Amino acid sequence: MSQSLDQALHAFAPPLPLAVALSGGADSTALLLACARKWPGQVMAVHINHGLQAAAAQFERQCQQFCDSLHIPLHILQVNAHASTGQSPEDAARIARYSALTEFLTEHPQGKACKAMALGQHADDQVETLLLALSRGAGLPGLSAMPAQWVRNGLAFYRPLLQVSSLEIRRWLAQEGQSFIEDPTNTDEAFTRNRIRARLMPALREMFPHYLDTFARSASHAAQAQVVLDEVAHDDWSRVCNSAENAPEIKKLQALSSARQSNVLRYWLKSSCKSSASAAQLQELLSQIAACTTAGHQIQIKVGSGFVRRSKAELAWYNETV
Repeated sequence: MSQSLDQALHAFAPPLPLAVALSGGADSTALLLACARKWPGQVMAVHINHGLQAAAAQFERQCQQFCDSLHIPLHILQVNAHASTGQSPEDAARIARYSALTEFLTEHPQGKACKAMALGQHADDQVETLLLALSRGAGLPGLSAMPAQWVRNGLAFYRPLLQVSSLEIRRWLAQEGQSFIEDPTNTDEAFTRNRIRARLMPALREMFPHYLDTFARSASHAAQAQVVLDEVAHDDWSRVCNSAENAPEIKKLQALSSARQSNVLRYWLKSSCKSSASAAQLQELLSQIAACTTAGHQIQIKVGSGFVRRSKAELAWYNETV
């Protein structure tokens, strides 16, 4: 169920001191203002300069002025967010942003004093993320959209506004008389997320007035189902793993259903190999496992950044550089 911003902040209880990621847009401005009022003297702000547009310096100045008015320290981080070959601009910026935030919280003296980081994504962002995942044929992790809370490198991250609509955030800011930055790139429909926002969201709102709530509920169901699959994968891993080699035994894999083989293989690749398989790669691997009934049958399949190979009675994963 959608919340007001005040309801969301009332329920938000992170460990303190708290860092808030501040872009200067409506969502992060509202989040910082509300947090600063709730925990005076316990909040700092972090602004990421992606270096991608001419207005970046002006955004910095406006964020600094806002933080000065709240008597809150602001830390400005410069990142290289230019996309590499085959990478979308959105993905490049997101990866650079989270890397910079993580580095600040783990290495900067003042960042290390913080116990948590709050981000300003809201209910509309959540629906956009879900629609993007659907367009890519994502599995349950993608359909779970964005978590409200997670831990990365031992650091606690929160998204306390995920049940608050963009419209509610802007209404709240108007009531407070608080201005914010309107990033001109947010209306550039060269970006997929912006096209979703400009074209799909108004149609969804007209056809399904409560879509923010219902789509979020679907994402929550997907997240819960993924938790169950992770628990099943952990149990199956204990059965198929050769503990000496930390690798799955082929015969024990064959004793599982195809769906559970797929689930435990993804678990193995993610947890032990730090890799992942595309749907096509995983299907080919399952086919090879099913066909592996003789001692001479060989398996060597490209998976992520490496290869899965047969090594006697087990599967082994090798990086390309090996």
